[in-house]
Amino acid sequence: MPPNIPAKLNLDPPEYEEDIGDLSPYAALPLTTSTTSTTLGSSISGFSPRSYREEDGHDSDIPQSAHDEYATIRTPKKGAFGTQLHSPSSPSLVKPSPTRRVSRSQTLPRGFNTDKTPRKVQTEISALDIDLTAVTKMRRWILGIAVVEFDIDTGPTVDAVYPPLTLSPTELETLAFCAFPDSLQFDQGSQIHSFRLRERTSSTPPNDRPKTQDGFIYGYSHFMQKRDSTSKRGYQQRSLVILTQHQFPALFSSLITIFGPLFEKHGTPMLEAACYNTATWSNPDPGETIELGFLGSVLHVEIPSSVDAQQLTETSSFNEKYDPRSHILAATSPFLPPPILLFEAALANLWSIWECLILCEPILVFGQSPAQTSQAIWWLRDLLRPIPLAGDIRPYFTLQDSDAPQLVNRLPPKAGLLIGVTNPFFEKSCIHWPHVLSLGRRFSTSNTPRLTPKSPTVGISAGPAPGWKTKTHKRYISKDRVLLKQLENALRGDDRARMDASLALRRHFCSRTTQVITPLARYLNTLIPSPVEVHRARQALVYAPLSSSASSLFPSPSVSRTSLFPSSPTPSVPGSASSASSLASPMITPSSSISPAGSRSSLGLGLTPTNEKSPDSPMSATVTPTATRTVPGLRLKAFNNANFFTSLKAHGSILPFKSTSKRTEFYERWLKSPAFGAWLAQQEQIVQNVLNEPRPHLPGAKSGR
Repeated sequence: MPPNIPAKLNLDPPEYEEDIGDLSPYAALPLTTSTTSTTLGSSISGFSPRSYREEDGHDSDIPQSAHDEYATIRTPKKGAFGTQLHSPSSPSLVKPSPTRRVSRSQTLPRGFNTDKTPRKVQTEISALDIDLTAVTKMRRWILGIAVVEFDIDTGPTVDAVYPPLTLSPTELETLAFCAFPDSLQFDQGSQIHSFRLRERTSSTPPNDRPKTQDGFIYGYSHFMQKRDSTSKRGYQQRSLVILTQHQFPALFSSLITIFGPLFEKHGTPMLEAACYNTATWSNPDPGETIELGFLGSVLHVEIPSSVDAQQLTETSSFNEKYDPRSHILAATSPFLPPPILLFEAALANLWSIWECLILCEPILVFGQSPAQTSQAIWWLRDLLRPIPLAGDIRPYFTLQDSDAPQLVNRLPPKAGLLIGVTNPFFEKSCIHWPHVLSLGRRFSTSNTPRLTPKSPTVGISAGPAPGWKTKTHKRYISKDRVLLKQLENALRGDDRARMDASLALRRHFCSRTTQVITPLARYLNTLIPSPVEVHRARQALVYAPLSSSASSLFPSPSVSRTSLFPSSPTPSVPGSASSASSLASPMITPSSSISPAGSRSSLGLGLTPTNEKSPDSPMSATVTPTATRTVPGLRLKAFNNANFFTSLKAHGSILPFKSTSKRTEFYERWLKSPAFGAWLAQQEQIVQNVLNEPRPHLPGAKSGR
């Protein structure tokens, strides 16, 4: 070896430049960092998750397992970003310190970022006062309000939740990603959307977190993007998210629409004011109509009598004609913008879509934005009432959701699954799904520019073309062609015409849903114990080894079948709610009570709802076992399929089925669906409660007889 030349040169490790464009909140986060820099313009306008997936080859020739693995990818590792290193082109006589390896747990979206200097909004929120009494009252309605920033180093980050709320790392991660759209929306502006995330807590829930009704937290997000010269990317992107345990999309969408712009204009004082305003509201009691003051606005809100009760504009409790701009039916989908615009390309297929909903068929809903998918999913869910929800719904779903591997894989999709997506990756990964609904307006292929990875176009979906695609479903029920013509004409009219058409369309399908269960209600009426059977059961109880007060649990023989189900339901005219009010009376819908079709092993055990309402979940009835035994026979008799079809053949159905055979086939399928099991469990519980409710004590009456 020549002299004066070291045997081994100590070179600094190479320094890689970060591709700032790869950290767009719209993009799926890359597997590795880029070795080439990009301009700010390309990072904002020339990049989207759609182009990213095309360039990385995620849309073809990759095993499904690779897609499933991709669904759990987090933000890239950034151990060397921003560190001061020597030039990689010159040797160093000093041995460099080994490159620090960053564990994967440190690369996840972080809540309450403590690794770096807190942002201004974090400091301001942490300084806000917390009144525990006000917090307790506020959490009757909402759990908290989250501030989510897009951090250039760590990706989507939950900066703070006010009042402080305990969230698991998995919940924080899902919240961070669902708060942002995953596709390019606009240069500057704001947008409202909602999502549903599963609770991921230990068996013992945190003390600061009320129990949810169904195991899910609902988020209502106001996403904002504006130019910011102080940001490395030239833009500021932030989402404000109301977290709640209630399925009130119309109400909370209105609240976040009011709160978002005020927070961006006035800052954290609006956050404190919003929470204190909410603390002054009365309890969200079922069936109540209340006025809610919120940041200078007054909202007139009708709370549904139960989570599965229909809320119709014609039967609402407002003292004046319903106006969607000033009146809010809490459990409905937002009516602005008019929902008919979402289904413009699939108007003629809405009757098939409705049948798939009733039969618990899984549906994948594509949209151009989270605002579209969330409004559409809530609208479709609303059409199911008064039939209980037996599947899972996700108004806006991303690949980073903790449930993605369970919901999106190579297996057949779960019954009743309804998810809204904007990322075209789902078009390939869900290619085996039987039904796909793409929202929006059908464009002419000759006039529509084709999207390429290098030139994304705002407002045009890169997923499937707008419309309805089904592989398996053939319609059973005839369309209302008069209504269809009215809808088509309304789309060519003004906003008022579109709103009226949207309300008419909703009335039509809500009426049809009620008509589906009318023949079943008629048959169930024959399964209720007769007054003679009730009397005999009570007489037998007198000699049973129970306390003398036990007999007061059972009603007198005057209990009428018609008090539970209508014997001859009045045919519903499209647009009327006559049958809805008679069938959607007290329904109990805890998730644990939903049983598969035909399963009745958990019923008839003397379960009655208590009269005490839980302040944490006022919409769900608390079910507790009675202190005494119930009399054998005081319950709904077993459902028999053959007897039901005999009744169906004798009395027919209000629905305009194409033929008698189509009618039989439709109900055969529905009796096998989980929706029927959930509905039957509700009706059995209603009968059980009525038959076993305590009789009022009359003066002079003797107990025990």
